[in-house]
Parts: sequence; C-alpha cells; structure tokens
Amino acid sequence: MRHTTGLMLAVLAMSAAGSPARPQTFDAQARALDGDTVAVDFRLLGVDAFERRQLCQKVAGCWQCGKSAQDFAAIALRSKKATIQLTPSSSYGRPVAIVTVDGQDLGERMIRAGLAVPETQYLRRDSARAARYQSAFTQAKARRAGAFAGTWLEPSRWRHGERLRCER
Repeated sequence: MRHTTGLMLAVLAMSAAGSPARPQTFDAQARALDGDTVAVDFRLLGVDAFERRQLCQKVAGCWQCGKSAQDFAAIALRSKKATIQLTPSSSYGRPVAIVTVDGQDLGERMIRAGLAVPETQYLRRDSARAARYQSAFTQAKARRAGAFAGTWLEPSRWRHGERLRCER
C-alpha cells in the first residue's frame, strides 16, 4: 500500500507539473488591429501620464508633453518583451496593470522622464513601489525633466477641462 500511495503521489505531481497553468481572464474593451490581432489597452497602476493632446509650457512656449509621453512609452515598448502584471482593479473601463520592460517598471520610467505623475493613493498595498514612484517624481522635478522644466497641469485637471494660458 505504501508503494502504491507513493506511486500515485508521483503520478499526480508529474501530471500537475505538466498541466498548463489556469488561464487568467479579464474583461476589457478590445479593438481589432487586423483579422487575427486584437489589442487591449491597460492603464498603468499608480501613474497618470500627460494626455496625448495635453500641452505643457516652457519659456519658449507650449510644447506637446502628452505626445512626448505617448512617444516615450511607444519607444520603450517597441520590439521588446513587456511583462504585464494584471491587478484586480480597472480604471476608465480598462484593466490596470504593472508593465515591466527589460526588467524596468514602465510607470517609474515615465515619472523619472518627467512625463507622468505618481498616483500613490492607488499603491497603498505596494508601499515599496509607492516610495520608488515618489522618489522618481522628486528627482525628476529637481532635474527639471520633461514637463517639470516649466508649467504643467496634473493630467486629471487637464481631463476636467483646465488649460494652461498658452493652450487657450
């Protein structure tokens, strides 16, 4: 009996190891890029980047900080493997995720480049990430990186209709 129980446990262990992981599912709005390619948008956890049409101001005038944020993310993701860690939350009808590219947190990189601001209230369960994001923000402001070299509005305020003088 002891031999049979051991054999059964070994077979169960091997079949469990060989079985595919339980697929993870999530609800999201998707769009077709072509007939067999579907894209889903993710919001980055704890990060609010400047909106695509948002402008920021430097001494020389307005510049497209939102388009720069989009371009920065696109270049960071281009031809690289991105690891997407889904969270249980959603925002604006989109899944929320932590995206890592080449071992680097994309949200932290966006903040460090001065193209996003941290939203640490969404990182209460991840105090280490909240601290890294806040540190990246402080350093980016001190270096006057990206939008922090001039006048800018929080992306959430911009979404609610506020505009810089140069945008009117």
